[in-house]
Order: sequence, then C-alpha cells, then structure tokens
Amino acid sequence: QVQLVESGGGLVQAGGSLRLSCAGSGRIDSYLSMGWFRQAPGKAREFVAAISWSGDMTYYGDSVQGRFTMSRENTKPLAYLQMNNLEPEDTAVYYCAADQRRVAEARKRGTMDYWGTGTLVTVSS
Repeated sequence: QVQLVESGGGLVQAGGSLRLSCAGSGRIDSYLSMGWFRQAPGKAREFVAAISWSGDMTYYGDSVQGRFTMSRENTKPLAYLQMNNLEPEDTAVYYCAADQRRVAEARKRGTMDYWGTGTLVTVSS
C-alpha cells in the first residue's frame, strides 16, 4: 500500500523560503514519477512540479517557474520542494503525489495515482 506524508509547511513572510518534504512507503515501482500540487481556498487544484525517477526531468507550473525547485532521492523514496521568494498567492495546501507512469505521461494526464493528505503553507504580506 502506497502512503505519502508531507511535512515542512508553515507560516512565512513574503519573500521568504520553505522546504517541503514528502516521505513515501509501499512498492517502489509506484513512484516512477512524483509531483507536487496545491489547492488554495475556493480554487481548483493546481499543478506545481513533477519529477522523473532519476531526477533528470522536471516540470514546473508557470506561476512557480524559477522560484521553486523539486528534487528527489529514491532510497525511501523522498521528494522535496524548495520554495523561494514566496508570495501571498502561494498560500495553499500542498499535496505530494506519486504515479506508476513516466513523468511525461503523468503530466499529460494532469493527475497522479497516489496522494498525501497535504501540508498548509501560508505566506503573509
């Protein structure tokens, strides 16, 4: 059974940084690609970032490109989201996700198979 647990959310001032972590358990082949999504109050879920198994391919949403960096290590597996220069518009619940498909295919689907319960990031102005 695949389980994903996020950590690292909290309150930060605009311009600050946070690093989110995602710990996974279960079959390792369930984590061929991993991603981060977010959902702000009253808004639809938004794609943030995705990464391939080896980490050589990454994708980012337009609103976070150049400010956020996703990385992973496969010993557990673990995924990270380094968020810099945060803006109040980044306030949302951030969800870690994993998929058995390659990252390009997962991006085309626009969703992933497995999800964590989320961690809240609040950016004050």
